Amino acid sequence: MTIGENLIIAPMVMADNDKFTDFLEHDANAYDLHGLEVGDQLQFINDDDLNFIHRVESDQILYHDQGRKRAKMVEKYLMGDLLGEGSYGKVKEVLDTETLCRRAVKILKKKRLRRIPNGETNVKREIQLLKRLHHRNIVKLIEVLYNEEKQKIYPFVSYLLSRIYCLAYSLYRYMIMEYCADELQSMLESAPEKKFPIWQSHLYFVQLIDGLEYLHSNSVIHKDIKPGNLLVTLDQVLKITDLGVAEALDMFSKDDTCKTSQGSPAFQPPEIANGLETFQGFKVDIWSAGVTLYNMTTGLYPFEGENVYRLFENIGKGEYTIPDTVDKMLSSLLTEMLQYQASKRITIAEIKQHDWYRKKFPRTCDIVPFPCHPELDDQLRCMTVLPYIEDLHLGMYSDDEEYEESEDKLDLQPVQHTPVEGNGTQVNSHKTNEIVEETIPNSKQKKHKTKSSARRFKFSACSQS
Repeated sequence: MTIGENLIIAPMVMADNDKFTDFLEHDANAYDLHGLEVGDQLQFINDDDLNFIHRVESDQILYHDQGRKRAKMVEKYLMGDLLGEGSYGKVKEVLDTETLCRRAVKILKKKRLRRIPNGETNVKREIQLLKRLHHRNIVKLIEVLYNEEKQKIYPFVSYLLSRIYCLAYSLYRYMIMEYCADELQSMLESAPEKKFPIWQSHLYFVQLIDGLEYLHSNSVIHKDIKPGNLLVTLDQVLKITDLGVAEALDMFSKDDTCKTSQGSPAFQPPEIANGLETFQGFKVDIWSAGVTLYNMTTGLYPFEGENVYRLFENIGKGEYTIPDTVDKMLSSLLTEMLQYQASKRITIAEIKQHDWYRKKFPRTCDIVPFPCHPELDDQLRCMTVLPYIEDLHLGMYSDDEEYEESEDKLDLQPVQHTPVEGNGTQVNSHKTNEIVEETIPNSKQKKHKTKSSARRFKFSACSQS
């Protein structure tokens, strides 16, 4: 196009209508041009119809990842999707490729733990306690892996949403634990009235007392019992987790006297709220269990405050009310568990003899199910590793920057400890001093060699047949 020629602009379709507007554009003064006839018609868009460009907010943009989910391996564990994320790290679903057991991995980073007060100490304490605690209502620790080069920890546990911790000398830790579907806190928040039906509350409370009885029999005080630290499996089994602030009493201690507490403020007893130097540890767990039962059955908290100072002031007074909708037996149990003086507070043995505890509540159709995962939109909790299994057997295995570097060979070494049974029936046969070559490529290996090793990969549980 040269100056002096008619500017023909192609017709454009409006966003609101399909009309074309004829417009004559000529500016002889600007270009010192003459000779353009008035009849020279140019098809252009009227200024009033310039509405084909719409403003779109950033939160309205949907990004669709059309790529295939790439398989990622850590030792013998195949990584799945993200299940949750807390202050200590991320929780992902994993599959044990030897036993085909569903697990959860807590990925801990030492750099993040250092930002949390007593973070590394709490992680180390929890790992030590979980190694020696084995009970149906205590989350099970399978094994712990760590990577000094990448500073990651892989704790693999059967529980899905538990907190993530690592050892002090490793930057990245992976805790493998037993899988759990969700936590009581998320289930309560998803309920319409923020509470459970009476039979469901009784089901979880009985298992909570059984777990606390086991902890106390092993001289362990949890100190942070609350719905957020209570997990539920797919078959409605309650698991106590988060032993980072727990305290193991000396085997020669005369009593359960404690001096420190780091639990959640709303679940602390009056003796801690009033700042007593020493207190009875077992009675702290009884009080916290009573507040948890109060919350599960009423949807409320016995003590509330605008801030932590107001909350502790109200707890220190010990004044609370029980709603009239609560039956007499449950009201009696709550009153005995929330006694102001720790010496008069009910014990676990007395709780198990209480009428409400021993009563059999019939199950009804009124139940609070697991809430839909915010990202996965799956209420049934289907396995998220299935797409990665397909990718693994199609030979599309590749490294991910979060777990492995494509050019550096990882040296993932499990923490030396006796392997624990995975789900009560199958024993983890993975050797602690063995590194799977197929899953951790050498820096000298080429990409096609990595793919071929993935193609040759077989689940050992399947190959046994």
